[in-house]
Amino acid sequence: MTDTTLKIGDGDYPVMSGSVGPDVVDIRKLYAKTGMFTYDPGFTSTASCESALTYIDGDEGVLLHRGYPIGELAEKSSFMEVSHLLLNGELPTQAELDKFTHTISRHTMLHEQLATFYRGFRRDAHPMAIMCGVVGALSAFYHDSTDITDPRQRMIASHRLIAKMPTIAAMAYKYSVGQPFLYPDNNLSYTGNFLRMTFGVPAEEYVVDPVIERAMDRIFILHADHEQNASTSTVRLAGSSGANPFACIAAGIACLWGPAHGGANEAALNMLREIGTPDRIPEYIARAKDKNDPFRLMGFGHRVYKNYDPRATVMQKTVREVFAAMNVSDPVFDVALQLEEMALNDPYFVEKKLFPNVDFYSGVILSAIGFPTTMFTVLFALARTVGWVAQWNEMISDPEQKIGRPRQLYTGPTERAYTPIGDR
Repeated sequence: MTDTTLKIGDGDYPVMSGSVGPDVVDIRKLYAKTGMFTYDPGFTSTASCESALTYIDGDEGVLLHRGYPIGELAEKSSFMEVSHLLLNGELPTQAELDKFTHTISRHTMLHEQLATFYRGFRRDAHPMAIMCGVVGALSAFYHDSTDITDPRQRMIASHRLIAKMPTIAAMAYKYSVGQPFLYPDNNLSYTGNFLRMTFGVPAEEYVVDPVIERAMDRIFILHADHEQNASTSTVRLAGSSGANPFACIAAGIACLWGPAHGGANEAALNMLREIGTPDRIPEYIARAKDKNDPFRLMGFGHRVYKNYDPRATVMQKTVREVFAAMNVSDPVFDVALQLEEMALNDPYFVEKKLFPNVDFYSGVILSAIGFPTTMFTVLFALARTVGWVAQWNEMISDPEQKIGRPRQLYTGPTERAYTPIGDR
């Protein structure tokens, strides 16, 4: 908090400072003093909460988790370490990491009756529809971790959600392809276990490829948290009403499903497939510049980043490692590389700061590993769960937290008399 104030009308409003980033004006008393609300569609200029988890500087292309740059975490850390960092505030010692990993691994199983729950969905149900339903249903099975006033129960629920999400996601995939579910193997890593449950079959031993395992771990790290985005804000808003944690995360999954949020990597991959070959790139770049053409370059630009998405740098390196390890020759990858190079050297895209984001490459990697596009957002939800539960815990622990209640600028009819149906 600074000692400065900002004058609005006849009132002075405190200016608050964080550890880094822009100051904010505390307008909580604005309506009481002036009888007016602020108007901010999309909340692009509104700080909805105070948080110590993630910091983004979109102009400089910076993403920090608890102060650590995302690039360093993706290169040097594991998803379990980053999960501990987000949930507990610090990177773990080896002993703390071993204990945390052991705790998570002991929660990977799903209640057996949930297998029956899966069979209630149509075979062609979208995996995200299944995820929404199953995660919401967890509150019907784990009554011992739904009391949000008990810190111990909140932490148990957090561990359960982080641990069970890979199992839920893998089962959603297995159900969609008509293969039997595989139980978790807690001798494997968090990511290795997920790959085995997804691609393994009962009759054969599944060997985890270390390159693929590391690539998936990086993808999970890069998607673990991203400040107050739409789905995270949804989790916080649902949580502000006192809803149980499983319901809150299910709400986040529903929000993430939107193509403008979690579905962006699928859209980027579909665009690269539509372009097809590098020789067609100039045609599509010209279309992207044409205001009268509905075509848009997917995977370029970002609501927050006005510079190169720091996560995209890691993804670009990772996609090369995956393709080399799998000996894949995919024209989509060639299109991606050349499209990025041409766009970054085109004054139109440079001027508008339309740089590649994390979605530009992640879809290419996931497709090469063997995931259908319907699973892309599911994987996003799996990774983002740790960020959601960390944000939810932070919100619940805040003594100043109130139920979310945005206001509006009303533009409908003013009060009018009721007309009986026979006189209308």
